[in-house]
Amino acid sequence: MSASLKGSNSSKFQVSEFILMGLPGIHSWQHWLSLPLAILYLSAIGANILILVTICQDPALQQPMYSFLGILSVVDMGLATTIMPKILAIFWFDAKVISLPECFAQIYAIHCFVGMESGIFLCMAFDRYIAICHPLRYPSIVTKALILRATVLMVLRNGLLSLPVPVLAAQRNYCSRNEIEHCLCSNLGVTSLACDGRRPNSICQLVLAWLVMGSDLGLIILSYILILRSVLKLNSAEAASKALSTCSSHLILILFFYTVVVVISATHLAETKVPLVPVLLNVLHNIIPPSLNPMVYALRTKELRAGFQKVFCLSLEKKTKHQRPSP
Repeated sequence: MSASLKGSNSSKFQVSEFILMGLPGIHSWQHWLSLPLAILYLSAIGANILILVTICQDPALQQPMYSFLGILSVVDMGLATTIMPKILAIFWFDAKVISLPECFAQIYAIHCFVGMESGIFLCMAFDRYIAICHPLRYPSIVTKALILRATVLMVLRNGLLSLPVPVLAAQRNYCSRNEIEHCLCSNLGVTSLACDGRRPNSICQLVLAWLVMGSDLGLIILSYILILRSVLKLNSAEAASKALSTCSSHLILILFFYTVVVVISATHLAETKVPLVPVLLNVLHNIIPPSLNPMVYALRTKELRAGFQKVFCLSLEKKTKHQRPSP
């Protein structure tokens, strides 16, 4: 497909749109991946909606831990919806063209939601730290007001700190190529097309990654060191096991989330000769956590499973009442 260009007074050219080519190296059969990706997306939306409905309807789940889980579900749905409709449109309808404003908006949204997910993981780690290390003070510290303030802080932090990424990307001069070997607008993928270099963008992204996600991960590790130290002081092995079991779901999700972030960063820095690897990892990192998070919590949290049963039983009762013939 030819590049769409528009002239400028300086006898240079500026592209007016980008073309998302899809997954590099497998353009001819990438549409076969649309089915598993669509299933992942639908399962992510369905499972997270189910979690939100269950938390809202079950009084037993009106606890801070589940409030943070509900917020994580909203963030997960936002992250998945930011990228998946466009990816499926590329695979199904060959809708590869994306305007510059849409592309920069997608860059901003991805950075916002990924940063918010990291921030919510930090809030959940703090919640577990207070619950295990200071159980008597837990009700007075982790209140609804604290949850609201923490949520607003995460939204403001990531909303403001993510702004420089698309702003710097928009200031680059895209004068020739406009084909992106990706199925979403990633900052480094887009700015690699710039004629005037992408060093400021790379530095900005690196600084933000260390500032936001690096600090979150450091505080999460500190929280779990303190939790482990507190648990080891318990005299009862059963109590220690019960305390750690409340953290297991959270730890599984944190390990997956940050491990993939590190791997993606390493493959980008190494400039691997197989460009499919970082691109595919980037896509999967934005769609697997939204579908994985609800499943991990559902499988490992007894209270949540009981809440699901109540919701399903309630819906069945309502359906039965509607089907009964009136006397």
